[in-house]
Amino acid sequence: MSRGRFRNESAGRAWQRMLSGRRLDLLDPSPLDIEITDIAHGLARVARWNGQTTGPWALSVAQHSVTVERILQKTTPSLPLKWRLAALLHDAPEYVIGDMITPFKAVLGPGYKTLEARLQAAIHLRFGLPAALPERVARSIKRADHIAAYMEAIHCAGFSVAEAKDIFGAPRLRLEIDWAPWSPAEASERFLARFAVLGGG
Repeated sequence: MSRGRFRNESAGRAWQRMLSGRRLDLLDPSPLDIEITDIAHGLARVARWNGQTTGPWALSVAQHSVTVERILQKTTPSLPLKWRLAALLHDAPEYVIGDMITPFKAVLGPGYKTLEARLQAAIHLRFGLPAALPERVARSIKRADHIAAYMEAIHCAGFSVAEAKDIFGAPRLRLEIDWAPWSPAEASERFLARFAVLGGG
């Protein structure tokens, strides 16, 4: 799908005003209009599992992202920091397009995937990463993402162990993680802290 066709099929305003003051074009995003504070703020307020999790707060995408980066550090310790930064940012487009469960993304079709991929590429370029990650790195991040999803499903989202194994596969890795959801303020702060450690600035 070409950019022109994608834009012509969309009616009305296609940009969003960010709290940083940036105006991000969602259909043709520029890396210059992406700020990490906007990403952290947005992801801290986007709920995983459509909000169907235990605890006083929703389990946020920001908290999930920090967990995925931690898991990647354990599963692939030899990866350079820049690829761990990519893991922290693996769901970053959701700061403007929200989080949807995988089956629903499939129903929406290629249009959603195109939008998500453009945003991800712009985010990568903004923070010194290649638009498209090397395949081995992408696989490592996806594996860490699946491990996080499995553990979230059991500890936060009401899945039985058998059900989670059937959907996500049972990981061998075991981590001591406190699954209590963070408040939006804490999630944003922790996300930004990991970003700073990983050299994202």
